[in-house]
Amino acid sequence: MKRGLRSLFILASCLVALQGQTGSALLPGVTLTQAKGANTLTAPLQIVVLMTLLTLLPAIIMSVTPFLRISVVLHFLRQALGTQSTPSNQVLVGLALFLTVLIMQPIATEMYTKGWEPLEKGDLTSKQAFDAGTQPLKVFLARFAREKDVRLLLEISHTTPPKKAADLDLSILIPAYILSELKTGFQIGAVLFLPFLIIDLVVASITLSIGMVQLPPVMLSAPFKILLFVLVDGWNLVIGSLVKSFYQV
Repeated sequence: MKRGLRSLFILASCLVALQGQTGSALLPGVTLTQAKGANTLTAPLQIVVLMTLLTLLPAIIMSVTPFLRISVVLHFLRQALGTQSTPSNQVLVGLALFLTVLIMQPIATEMYTKGWEPLEKGDLTSKQAFDAGTQPLKVFLARFAREKDVRLLLEISHTTPPKKAADLDLSILIPAYILSELKTGFQIGAVLFLPFLIIDLVVASITLSIGMVQLPPVMLSAPFKILLFVLVDGWNLVIGSLVKSFYQV
């Protein structure tokens, strides 16, 4: 697990560190290299800029990894069960985070091997290392980004479509991936809602037909929904299907 957490941190920190070293579009006109004759920042300002970039780590982890889909589906599942705050947000976020580590570990390792190690050895420049290191991430994002969402963002940014999906810029791939994952998460959540909705309808019809109005139907149906979920081993089915969906595309 320690190795998995290290891999997930590498995935995010490689993007931030390499992005900072290339002086790219995140901070137009600003470079952190100490090239002769160039307008460079002082050491304190470099630290401030890097610390600011590090604040993007949570957003990177939540946006460009399977964390997005998993967390959306788990929150839909809790709402469908009608268990209010059980499991708690901390439990759901923790489960989504560790599943993300499991899925993204090979990609983070490949990014580290192709980008960060050659940069440390001096075999590649910072720009070459950034391009090589982000290539595995681009391949991953392109697998799950819908063509319709990519086309929309290309039209918005007035960018010429490349020949291959892997040649798309991260500024196009990342929002397209987020839009695609949100749609996929909502689709899975809607499917999860259906069996529990049927239970709610049946219980509501029975209670109204016998004139039981002392208790709300939702309260009466909650034990039946939980019992059904436990009997079919729901956590195993949901988590197994979610994780496998990232390997079967």
